[in-house]
Amino acid sequence: MFDPILLIISIAFIGIGMLVSNRLKSKFAQYSQEALSSGLSGKDIAEKMLHDNGIYDVNVISVEGQLTDHYNPANKTVNLSRDVFHGRHVASAAIAAHECGHAVQHATAYQWLTIRSKLVPAVQISSTLMNFLTFGLALIAFTIPSLTNGMLLLFIVLQSIITLFSIITLPVEVDASQRALVWLDKSGITRGQENADAKDALKWAAYTYFISALGSIATLAYYIWRFMGNRRD
Repeated sequence: MFDPILLIISIAFIGIGMLVSNRLKSKFAQYSQEALSSGLSGKDIAEKMLHDNGIYDVNVISVEGQLTDHYNPANKTVNLSRDVFHGRHVASAAIAAHECGHAVQHATAYQWLTIRSKLVPAVQISSTLMNFLTFGLALIAFTIPSLTNGMLLLFIVLQSIITLFSIITLPVEVDASQRALVWLDKSGITRGQENADAKDALKWAAYTYFISALGSIATLAYYIWRFMGNRRD
């Protein structure tokens, strides 16, 4: 179902996403040069935040890659990239605390994280089907016009699931960052300018999710517009 308008939307948001991603990487590089006055590593910070929140069944481990940090609720692990795991700088403090924020959400059954986790299987299936339909069944819509509306309706359903997931991800990420920043300040891990820089780093990380959500909403709106237009014709 090739369409130049959809292509333009995709390219536009991919471009914006790349710009934000590059900015995030530059911020990470900048704050990786700012040593923490507390002298703690990302691993130390993660374990301290977990323990301060009464969490002792989550492991902090090192993983390969850059900005590959994440919390895995399935096996209860805070996964930190090597530079964050071993780093003793503002960037490592911000990221380590943010990922632990997700662990705290999990431990306290934070509503939006619970909903997001339940949507993961549906999103995985939807994404797979979208790829298959886009590259495998697109020609059918062109050769058999009567199937176009059916195809669009299916795309709307699948894209709606993906869009819902991306929207729900926003409060999950923002809340994790807020938990991280409050704890970093309260615990004295970051002080003065370090607090402001940690906030700035997490702000740019949040922008990546915001752009992703906007792109998903724009794509869904386009499919709905096409579907309604075809019905009027």
